[in-house]
Amino acid sequence: MPRYKMRQKMISLGEDFTIEDEHGNVAFRVDGKVMRIRETFVLEDAKGNEVATIRERKLSLHDSMNVLRDGDVVATITKSWFAPFRDKFEIDVKHGKTLIGRGNVTDHEYEISRDGDVVARISKKWFTFTDTYGIDVAAGEDDALILAAAVAIDELAHDPDEGRG
Repeated sequence: MPRYKMRQKMISLGEDFTIEDEHGNVAFRVDGKVMRIRETFVLEDAKGNEVATIRERKLSLHDSMNVLRDGDVVATITKSWFAPFRDKFEIDVKHGKTLIGRGNVTDHEYEISRDGDVVARISKKWFTFTDTYGIDVAAGEDDALILAAAVAIDELAHDPDEGRG
């Protein structure tokens, strides 16, 4: 499983993240756009090429965000209304099977699965910094889509007025 380390930048306009690979090399960056009507994040590869946009869906029944590539929605992440004991998020992939994010999302301890098989694990337990967590992605998965989903889940799970932890 490729392992990534996602770290929120402490001093930045918007919510920006750096995503490093297991060797400490910058693999992706997340640029949280400011002054937008909707919460918007752009996922860029190490060379600065946009690989996905994560955008809040306005006027929807459930809290949700879309992941776009080249302007087309490729996935929609929705927070479940009722999930006793654990947080639950559905990741409806446009040309694939639905993924489920389940666990203690606010503490960054959860898994993303498809048909009961774990495709990613998100955990803070490997890190001492409060603004850093790890993401393990199963081989053969779309790493950028999983990372974009993790950004969306993080945003949906935290009230912007409460801050991140």
